[in-house]
Amino acid sequence: MKPKLFLSLAAFAIMSMTAMAEPANVQTYTFPTPYQVEKIAPPKGGGKVKNVILMIGDGMSLMHIEAAWTCNRGHLWLENAQYTGISKTPASNRLITDSGSGGTSLATGYKTRYHAVGVDSTGRPLESLNVLAHKAGKANGIAVTCRLWDATPCDFVAHNLDRNKEQDLILDYLNAPLDYVFGGGAKYFEHRDDGRNIFSELEKKGYRVARTLDELWHCKSGKIYAVPYPVDTPVPAERGDLLAKASLKGIDLLNHNKNGFFMMIEGSQLDDYGHFNQLDMLMQETLDFDQTIGAVMKWAAADGQTLVVVTADHQTGGPTVLGGDYHTGTVQVNFSTRDHSGTMVPVYAFGPGSENFTGFMDNTEIFWKIKRLLGL
Repeated sequence: MKPKLFLSLAAFAIMSMTAMAEPANVQTYTFPTPYQVEKIAPPKGGGKVKNVILMIGDGMSLMHIEAAWTCNRGHLWLENAQYTGISKTPASNRLITDSGSGGTSLATGYKTRYHAVGVDSTGRPLESLNVLAHKAGKANGIAVTCRLWDATPCDFVAHNLDRNKEQDLILDYLNAPLDYVFGGGAKYFEHRDDGRNIFSELEKKGYRVARTLDELWHCKSGKIYAVPYPVDTPVPAERGDLLAKASLKGIDLLNHNKNGFFMMIEGSQLDDYGHFNQLDMLMQETLDFDQTIGAVMKWAAADGQTLVVVTADHQTGGPTVLGGDYHTGTVQVNFSTRDHSGTMVPVYAFGPGSENFTGFMDNTEIFWKIKRLLGL
């Protein structure tokens, strides 16, 4: 071998080894306030599924869960799931999906184009689980920590080939038969280019619009729009257990319907901090979502007729756990991208019917399983 070629190969090998030994975006985080996790006894027997609560961790992968488990000293509420599966998430026109396409598959049972919400690949409107629940005489609702014009809530409510048509998407809420809505995004309900006030129009349709949390907590019945924030809800350190409280409030209101209900709950901002490659905030959002899962599972266990399904629409950020110590709640993570990846995402199920959510499945199958179990 020629000396120069040998030196070039040697230099390349050294650089490659250095790159592997020192990943480009490694961060370390210690969760300072671990929370207690209990074992939840699931309902016994194969009871009837009266209610379904679909919980979506936006951008959440197994590595998010592994990192969060490490941060909370080796315990998560999510571990109470009775059955687990794996979901494949490609869009109809791309291997790597987004919250528009991925969430639409969960909401409607059909594949669609990247960036589309609530429509098929040709733009034809699709009926979501919320709409089907309403047609079956059941109550339905959504609770999210993002703005209501964001992709995931719109997958269940709106119809558009472009998730970025934000003010148009809010108009679709007027025609959606929702009974309970919680989220941010007041900005485009009232400060609009067309001069309309969507809150006023909702009130004319019989909704009570709660613009503060106090107003929401005092609601005892009826159809509710709770939109206390102009854009997204605050970060976990500021909002506390808001997602859990708002979700349980919605569950309580929807449960007034003797026929049952369907509800979608999203841990929305996991996706944002995956894109930002911001480990500390990503873990806080993931752990907040886990605590919401715990609150919902405890309610479902006491109810006995409620199926809880937890999954993700896609994976964001490409986190890999490189090290840490679950005794101290410290985790070391490398981010491989600031975008989505094609990693399959986990599916967890708790309650009656949960045995249907095992093995490999396409994300569209989650819709069809829920539809069948609810008798929609």
